[in-house]
Amino acid sequence: MAESTRDRVMEIRAGLSHALGAAQIALEQAHEARDAAHARYERVVAAATARRRKLTAARDERIREIGSWHDTELSALVGVAAAAADRAAPGAAGEPWHSWEPTPLERAAELRVGRLILPEAPVPAPVPGEGRRPDGRDGGADGERRPRGAWAGAPGEVTEPLPGPESEPPETAAGPPLDEAPPDVAALVALLDRGHIVVEGDRRAGDDVVAGLLLRALGTSAPGAVRIIGYDPENLGGGLAGFAPLAPAGVLTSVGPGGLERLLDDLVGHVRRINETVLAGEYTSLRELHAVTNRRPEPWRVAVLLGGGDLSRHERSQLDRLLRTGAACGVHLVIRGLDVAPGPGIEFIRAAPGEDARIEGAGDLPVRLDPAPPPTTVTATCRQIAEEVAAGPAPVALDSLLPEAGTEWRDTSATGLTAPLGDSPQGARVLVTLSDYPPHALIAGPSGTGKTNFIYAWMGALAARYSPDELAFYLLDFKEGVSFARFAPGRRDPSWLPHVRLVGVNVNTDREFGLALLRFLSAELRRRADAAKQHEVTNLAELRAEDPDGSWPRIVAVVDEFQVLLAGRDAVAGEAVDLLEDLARRGRSQGIHLVLASQDVSGIEALWGRPALVAQFSLRIALPRARRVLAETNAAADSLPRYHAVVNADSGAAEANRVVRVPAAGDRERWGALQHRLWRRRPPELGPPRLFDGDVIPKLVDSPDYRGLRASDSPAAPVALLGETIDVAARSARTVLRRAPGRNLAVLGTRVDEACAVLATAGRSLAAQFAPEGARFSVVCLDTDARAAAEALHARIPDCGWYDMDNVDWLLEDAAAEATAAWPADRPHFILIYAADALPGGKEAAAQLRTVLRQGPERRLHVLGWWRGAGLLRDTLGGQAARTDSIGAWVALDVHGSELSPYYPGQGAPNWYPRPWRALHFDRSVHRGAEVIIPYGNP
Repeated sequence: MAESTRDRVMEIRAGLSHALGAAQIALEQAHEARDAAHARYERVVAAATARRRKLTAARDERIREIGSWHDTELSALVGVAAAAADRAAPGAAGEPWHSWEPTPLERAAELRVGRLILPEAPVPAPVPGEGRRPDGRDGGADGERRPRGAWAGAPGEVTEPLPGPESEPPETAAGPPLDEAPPDVAALVALLDRGHIVVEGDRRAGDDVVAGLLLRALGTSAPGAVRIIGYDPENLGGGLAGFAPLAPAGVLTSVGPGGLERLLDDLVGHVRRINETVLAGEYTSLRELHAVTNRRPEPWRVAVLLGGGDLSRHERSQLDRLLRTGAACGVHLVIRGLDVAPGPGIEFIRAAPGEDARIEGAGDLPVRLDPAPPPTTVTATCRQIAEEVAAGPAPVALDSLLPEAGTEWRDTSATGLTAPLGDSPQGARVLVTLSDYPPHALIAGPSGTGKTNFIYAWMGALAARYSPDELAFYLLDFKEGVSFARFAPGRRDPSWLPHVRLVGVNVNTDREFGLALLRFLSAELRRRADAAKQHEVTNLAELRAEDPDGSWPRIVAVVDEFQVLLAGRDAVAGEAVDLLEDLARRGRSQGIHLVLASQDVSGIEALWGRPALVAQFSLRIALPRARRVLAETNAAADSLPRYHAVVNADSGAAEANRVVRVPAAGDRERWGALQHRLWRRRPPELGPPRLFDGDVIPKLVDSPDYRGLRASDSPAAPVALLGETIDVAARSARTVLRRAPGRNLAVLGTRVDEACAVLATAGRSLAAQFAPEGARFSVVCLDTDARAAAEALHARIPDCGWYDMDNVDWLLEDAAAEATAAWPADRPHFILIYAADALPGGKEAAAQLRTVLRQGPERRLHVLGWWRGAGLLRDTLGGQAARTDSIGAWVALDVHGSELSPYYPGQGAPNWYPRPWRALHFDRSVHRGAEVIIPYGNP
């Protein structure tokens, strides 16, 4: 048992020893696991710490980037907002008071009342790596300053696309340079053509807002285009005292206490009238009318209501009507001190000092209101406006009369010509018609009242609506000047108005040209009347229907200062009155219309002595202070302002008066744009008009008759051209030198240059009709003053003989023998004598010359001579009792008509008073009376 016990003890000891060893191993393993876990824990903690630091850094970096992007975008938006404000309120609408001045705009703009307080982007820190300039400013690698932010250049200018929230932030922070401030963003409100303004809050600040709004509205519109009606019952108008200079001109009207109801009723009446007569269902507002037609027939009416207490039911109703409908008709309200409910088109301003003001249109953004405009600026501006309004309203643009570009020439003139001349005081267009009734027009107005401008406007309105196939103008201006020259090609502008067929300017001394125009129109009347008889019709509309392929435009003949043509009691005036009466009576049915204009028609005996003629001019147009063009009891023209006219289609009866505001048509740039547009549309076969300028000496090379001459071996009847006739066509006066008695030409007078010009024209034109050796020419010069001109002609004619004092006797002897020969010469011989009265050789030479004059033409020998007086020619022909029929044609220069009676048919003498560079031509073989010509200038 003892052994058994020992064994058990040993066994137990062995078990314990084994357990101890296992425990120690387990302990060691546990320590190792503990150490490993601790190490792992330390690694996790370290990793988590590192990750937290990394995320924190990433978060901070992203926040910085987002802040930088926000600052960049905010800077750009501020610049864009400033630029938008500048565009919406240009010039006087948004300029600060220290630099403000009136600048009328073509369209109504929004008006500045203060400055928006926008969130400011922080100034960025310098970008690493960019360095600094010595002055401390940021600089790039090249040392140049690099502006940042949208306002670094012009307000609102963005040189790179703005990043969005999902885009990558920029690498560098952007914003204003360190030494620049963000731009001033104006706080704007819409008034004219837009709506109404209600000012609430601080009274003093509100008064400043109202004054600023009114001054900006006045400064952005034309003088008189804004009318202010003030209602200030508490201060009795003191709130608008600075605008008092406008009152005498009618731009400011004050309404006393108790007058609110009447004021509101009047404004509602304006709205009703404008809707009915101006807009007339064609336009929804004056703003739309202005945009479409470029005209504004009504002023803006701004009613300033400064308090008034509680409104009656009627007043409230009228006020609500104006708030709803007034803006469309140019009636606007600026209200302070009255309760107004919010509504469309009503802007509320809560006035307050500092940055506590608010504008409904700006949302929650604070506003710093502008101070009141300087009193000196208000007074000076109002005085200037009042002076310009008192001087009369400025005219509207010519474009207001014209159809839209591209829609010209769509009207037909078959039954008449109708075009607008401007707007009436009520805003409606005034249309004027020329047709069977009224057929003709009289225009009168003293110098400086716009008569020429009126004619331009009427012509422009007609020319834009009717094509050259429908309308033809013939224009004549008797006063000194070139009013109508713009319608013909010139040196600076080669274009012309396609409708114009004739332009006569500077014809105050050439009444014969006016007579020529009437003769031309009379011939055209006969042509149309004959065509109407052939087609068995009675008027132009029927003729055009029966003959659609014919050319039957309506003709409008405009004669400015027509009284010059009818002045005096000579043959020109007598024939002109007869032609006028016939044209006025019969022209209406054939589409020929006369428009006669004058500064004063009161003293025209030739016209007013024929009441039947005056009665045909039933369309009367009177400009300011015009006399006697309207009925004697009609004094409507006495009180007309500038740029206005009375249009009366009932022979001046007062009940037919229509007042029209005439647009400005004299501006060369605007007229040139219209003329060029129409000129480019002209038919290709339509040439320029005939231009007659009484101050211009014509040239032979420009004569169509001279250019049409062709050389032949032996023309049967050679023609000697002499000068340009004063006629509608650019025709050359001529004398035919056929084989017949008296076919010689005498030039009479002492003007050397003109006499030489006539002989040179005759010689050159004759030479142009013969082939070489086809005719013989001899030039005789017996006056030293004419030698240069004679030598020039001699040089132009091939194989021309030259004779002077030394050898003219040889020529006369030969010519006398040739004139008395039994047979005519084999070729014509033309002798051109300069100063024939100075012929040497005494009686023998004179007898030889008389022989040549009497018998030479039948032998093809013709004399073209210059005598320095009509009496000297009689001496050459044999004295006072001698016959003069050997001179079949003559041109008189500075010779009075009484001296020409021996060479003129009948018992009388031509009615001729010499004028510089004009001559009287008579050819007994073709003329019943003499014609006035203009010698061609010496080349």
